[in-house]
Amino acid sequence: MTDDKDVLRDVWFGRIPTCFTLYQDEITEREAEPYYLLLPRVSYLTLVTDKVKKHFQKVMRQEDISEIWFEYEGTPLKWHYPIGLLFDLLASSSALPWNITVHFKGFPEKDLLHCPSKDAIEAHFMSCVKEADALKHKSQIINEMQKKDHKQLWMGLHNDND
Repeated sequence: MTDDKDVLRDVWFGRIPTCFTLYQDEITEREAEPYYLLLPRVSYLTLVTDKVKKHFQKVMRQEDISEIWFEYEGTPLKWHYPIGLLFDLLASSSALPWNITVHFKGFPEKDLLHCPSKDAIEAHFMSCVKEADALKHKSQIINEMQKKDHKQLWMGLHNDND
C-alpha cells in the first residue's frame, strides 16, 4: 500500500495544465489570446483570478468587465472547491490542457456563490483544513497549531500562485 507521505506529496505538488479562453460572446477590442497556467491541485481558482483577469483586460473595454467567473463545458466552476476536485469531478477523462472558459458578464446567480474577498477564501480553506483534521486526527493537529502556523499554511498555498 502507498505510504501517506507519497500520496500527500503527489497531491500537494500536483499540477493541472490549463488553458483559459475568453467566452466567445464577450465584447473585445481585438481577438483574445488564450492564457495558459499550471494550476496547483490544492489551490482555488479565485487565487489565479487576478492573473487571468489581467490577461484578458488587455483586449476588453473597462465598461464591459464585471465579476469574473469560470465554466467548463457549460458547467460553472465553484470557487470554493479546490482545483483538483473540480478537475477530477468534471474533466479527468478529457485531454489536457483543461480548457476553462472565462466570463465577465452573465454571472450565474443560481449556480454560484459570489466570492466577496480573498479573506473569504482563506476562511473557507481554514474551515476545510479544520474539518479534515477533525475527521482524520480528532482535531489534534489543528488545535496544537498557533495562529501564525495557520497563517503560514495559508500563505504557503497562496504564494504558490504568485
